[in-house]
Amino acid sequence: MHFSKFVAVTGLAAVLFVPAAVTRSYAGQATTKASVAVDDSALDHRVDEAIKAQPTLKDQDIDVKVTDKVVTLTGYVQTAQRKATAERVAKVAGVTRVDNQLMVDPKKGKDMDAKMADTAKTAAAKTGDAAKTVGEKTKDAAETVGEKTKDAAVATGDAISDATINTKIHAKMMDEDTLKGSDINVDVNNHVVVLKGTVASAAGKARAAEIARTTDGVKSVNNMLVVGPKK
Repeated sequence: MHFSKFVAVTGLAAVLFVPAAVTRSYAGQATTKASVAVDDSALDHRVDEAIKAQPTLKDQDIDVKVTDKVVTLTGYVQTAQRKATAERVAKVAGVTRVDNQLMVDPKKGKDMDAKMADTAKTAAAKTGDAAKTVGEKTKDAAETVGEKTKDAAVATGDAISDATINTKIHAKMMDEDTLKGSDINVDVNNHVVVLKGTVASAAGKARAAEIARTTDGVKSVNNMLVVGPKK
């Protein structure tokens, strides 16, 4: 009987002891997680971003430096209110203290505005120069393409023989009503066409010259046709 009581008491003591140990273990873990440190470079970045996010501070001359979690602000702002705003914004999570050494100078804000205006003007000028350069390059490219097309056309004309030109002109004239009853002699030399003979009308003479002139490979036409009856 005494042994049974001892076991019961000992077991109860063990049950009561374990939660305390577990509780201390969890407390230790919680303490470890809460003690994660943030380095100065991360704080510097946070403070700088927080200041830039403020509409009244983004165009001010503010320098940020963080040492041992202490933020030092130097530079210039236009008003005392902006100085106070900068100090308030700099107190991000992890910062222990803010040393606000900002100087208030209304003229400094004007200097910053002038610098921003000069920057915008320079950017606009660069954009204009770039557009001009692109325009000139486009023009040069178009002229080059035009010249190549012209050269290709001349080369194509040179590749057509005089005999081919003569055959094409005769074939076109055979189907032309205004030239029926005409006696036309076509002579081609170095792509120059000479028309001789007779046609029934002035319209026929003009039409014969047009047919010859519009034939591929022809450089020029010498129209020596005479209006009159067929010989």
